[in-house]
Amino acid sequence: MNFQKRVEDFLGIKVKKINFFETAFIHKSFANENRKIEDNERLEFLGDAVLELATTNFLFHKFPKKPEGYLTKLRSALVSGKNLAKISRELKLGNIIKLSRGEIASGGQKKSPILANVFEALIGAIYLDSGFLAAEKFLQQNLFITLDAILRQNLQTDSKSEFQELSQDIFSQTPQYELISESGPDHAKIFSIVALVSGKKMGIGSGSSKQKAETAAAKNALENLKKQKK
Repeated sequence: MNFQKRVEDFLGIKVKKINFFETAFIHKSFANENRKIEDNERLEFLGDAVLELATTNFLFHKFPKKPEGYLTKLRSALVSGKNLAKISRELKLGNIIKLSRGEIASGGQKKSPILANVFEALIGAIYLDSGFLAAEKFLQQNLFITLDAILRQNLQTDSKSEFQELSQDIFSQTPQYELISESGPDHAKIFSIVALVSGKKMGIGSGSSKQKAETAAAKNALENLKKQKK
């Protein structure tokens, strides 16, 4: 089966300019190994904008009475890298991505950041090839249907935002985050952060970035607060 037929089969649309889709599946590592080949980062940039507009429009009309803050949390959950990577796996996009030999050897076809980025590049390609409505239809069929699971599992809740709201409600204070340690080589550091309220330790978390460690600390703080209420 040729590339165009494979793309048309899983998209369910007739492709007009296959070159957009060929570029969408070219990772920068592959482009670096093969001179004069464009990678998918520009399409990813475009797809990200299309994705945000389509998702915002979907949520705006689905929840006409919900406030902006609620819609923002839902949008963040829908377009999160984790969710986009999950959909990419279901669509088997990893089987189509072109990667460098080194990236393939390190399991690049299964890496969440690469899978999420190729999903955004694909949206950019659909938009250029067939317009906004076609991109929106694809998102309705593959992305927006994940909303029920997000709501059921309460994945739209951002731990840091929830902890801040709870902290202000209970203690009339905004949480502070303090780095307590970092370990590992530069390319694989692990950060440990403590969440504090009025100088009191509320939770501890670790992660591969300070942001992830702060989120983990906030989640731990929420768990501790809920235990205290029982």
